[in-house]
Amino acid sequence: MAALQAHIRANHLAPGDILPSESAFAERMDVSRAVVREAYRSMATLKLIDVGNGRRARVSTMDPSVLAVVLDHVVQTDQISVQQILDVRRTVEMRTVGLAALRRTEPEAAEIARLAAAMRADFDHADQVMEHDIAFHEAIAAASRNPMFALMMGAFHVVTRETWQIGWRARATDGERMASIACHEAIAHSIADRDRASAETAMAEHFDKTVTILLAAGIN
Repeated sequence: MAALQAHIRANHLAPGDILPSESAFAERMDVSRAVVREAYRSMATLKLIDVGNGRRARVSTMDPSVLAVVLDHVVQTDQISVQQILDVRRTVEMRTVGLAALRRTEPEAAEIARLAAAMRADFDHADQVMEHDIAFHEAIAAASRNPMFALMMGAFHVVTRETWQIGWRARATDGERMASIACHEAIAHSIADRDRASAETAMAEHFDKTVTILLAAGIN
């Protein structure tokens, strides 16, 4: 695996570029093809290369699913708490929303606003609101123009799906739930207005309220 990664670096391969065949790489490394096949499979499991569909192996685009599995694992085995993940996520989202306000395109601002509006429109269907909410935050990360933030936000959704319904139900009234949606709309409006300070303030309010509610609901 290390040799394969070194080959990718040395040849400046980019996503979609073709890798040597297993037999060619085995000959180059002077090892059996079975050893190379296992290395390729391991790299594919980590989503670093793509070996599917009967094609030659290729360099993969980055995939947040691997990091998502790691985050879910460390939470389920009590190595990291949900509150600790939310603390990191708050820090990340404060930065992404500020950058999104500065860097977003008009279509991106429109999509962020559309997702906030969809949360309100689907208010009576919590599962749909949750999906709009997750997409809303991922759209903000994409608009930040930093792919690292997009990668991290894509990884958070596994934990988010495990806590979102708890937070939604823990809000005692429909008015409190609608207030959460209104906060998302305020974030969207601030991004559309390129108002970085207001976007960051609204995001901080959103996260601080969410953390308070989850703590009260017993999530730690």
